[in-house]
Amino acid sequence: MRTKNIENGTRGVDSDPQDMMNATRPVVGLAKEFPSGYLIASHRHTRSQLLYASTGVMTVMTDEGIWVVPPLRAVWIPAQTQHQIKASGNLSMRTLYIDPEHCDGTPEHCCVVTVSPLLKELILHAVKMPTDYPLDSPEERIMRVILDQIQHLDVKPLSLAIPKEPRLNKIFRELSENPGNKRTLEEWGKLVGATRRTLTRLFHSEIGMSFGQWRQQIRILESLRRLAVNDPVTTVALDLGYDSPSAFISMFKKALGKTPGQYFSA
Repeated sequence: MRTKNIENGTRGVDSDPQDMMNATRPVVGLAKEFPSGYLIASHRHTRSQLLYASTGVMTVMTDEGIWVVPPLRAVWIPAQTQHQIKASGNLSMRTLYIDPEHCDGTPEHCCVVTVSPLLKELILHAVKMPTDYPLDSPEERIMRVILDQIQHLDVKPLSLAIPKEPRLNKIFRELSENPGNKRTLEEWGKLVGATRRTLTRLFHSEIGMSFGQWRQQIRILESLRRLAVNDPVTTVALDLGYDSPSAFISMFKKALGKTPGQYFSA
């Protein structure tokens, strides 16, 4: 798909991620634009990636889980991780591709990380640089600073584990379609053929959290996707099963440290 750039000097119209894989430099950057709802099909790269959205929200999906990437956050994807990406809102994606040999100290699995003001500016500058930037140059020194920055990433809890156990996976599929479903764990047990006690044990052993915590994470991630395309807070709150907008806002602030308005205006 050919896309238009919104920032002068960025690469993206004719650049191909495969070109980035074959680059001789340890860090290279690429800018791409995607419309809301666009799905980048499942794929993998030989380089690790730091994906940052200067506008829009990304949802990254693997066989292991789902990561939602709102403003001022990025997602770290280790090399050879099979993944797909969906855009919520018009997406201005800025990607750093990093040679795995230069990834000491970085996370071993996908995760959402905070992007500091410094790292944000470095990313936006890096995607404007030539792929074959000169050695011992200002461009190379910038990339060295980026390498130092990504070794100190602040991981954020904006992910959702996808259960593989068949009964839990059925609950996941149902809640993915309707995050506002208010069934109790006992009611879910009757639907999938398990006792409440069994499901409680399975959630803790496979997911590492209670059903209530896991369902709340589904609702948080869905709210981020919907708020990113300017759905009203009231509509989002009621659709996600909350009794009132204030109850939703209270949960959101407790989980993420800010109200929805503060979060998306930061």
